[in-house]
Amino acid sequence: MAAASGSMHLQRCLVSPAGRHSASLIFLHGSGDSGQGLKKWIKHVLHQDLTFQHIKIVYPTAPPRPYTPMKGGISNVWFDRFKISNDAPEHLESIDLMCRILTDLIDNEVKSGIEKNRILVGGFSMGGCMAMHLAYRAHQDVAGVFALSSFLNKASAVYQELQNRDGVLPELFQCHGTADELVLHEWGEETNLKLKSLGVNTKFHSFPGVYHELSKNELEKLKSWILTKLPAELDSQNK
Repeated sequence: MAAASGSMHLQRCLVSPAGRHSASLIFLHGSGDSGQGLKKWIKHVLHQDLTFQHIKIVYPTAPPRPYTPMKGGISNVWFDRFKISNDAPEHLESIDLMCRILTDLIDNEVKSGIEKNRILVGGFSMGGCMAMHLAYRAHQDVAGVFALSSFLNKASAVYQELQNRDGVLPELFQCHGTADELVLHEWGEETNLKLKSLGVNTKFHSFPGVYHELSKNELEKLKSWILTKLPAELDSQNK
């Protein structure tokens, strides 16, 4: 099987403001979904698109690949997993390959004139996990990270990376439904506590009765957080 290089072109769906944008948001979908699918899902939950006057939103689609939890069936997933569990080892080869591919997306934004500290990365479920790998292992100078219904494996390479780091790390915004039966709430909470112990500034928001899904309350909270990390007008200390 030919290995994809960092130059692979991901399909993506964009939501651009009418005027010139001064910040960018990369929003990664969950396993088996697409950028277009995530955009539609958010619109369904919010009864409108997620939009900002000064932020461009990029919804990339993961390339199709064999996915072990589906017995090797082809699915749009960011990486492979041996199983959906927090005590399984990570499939690092596929995670690292996708980190290189997604780095191209970040680089494209920088080339178009967006400062790195004006870029947020995040996602739902597997997309949130991918975003944590991308930011904390390869791009610690982004504005922040968000992870919705996501977790890191107990021996994650993210934890190993942060053990040897000092300096300021991107803030993490994390949400999880208490009724999630696919990605357990306790896995998300454990991930958050571990990252906090490694120096990440983070809050964990629990949503009672919410399953493995996006909720309106959660998305409204996320929208407010995005605006605190990527305000419309840069203040003087941010230059």
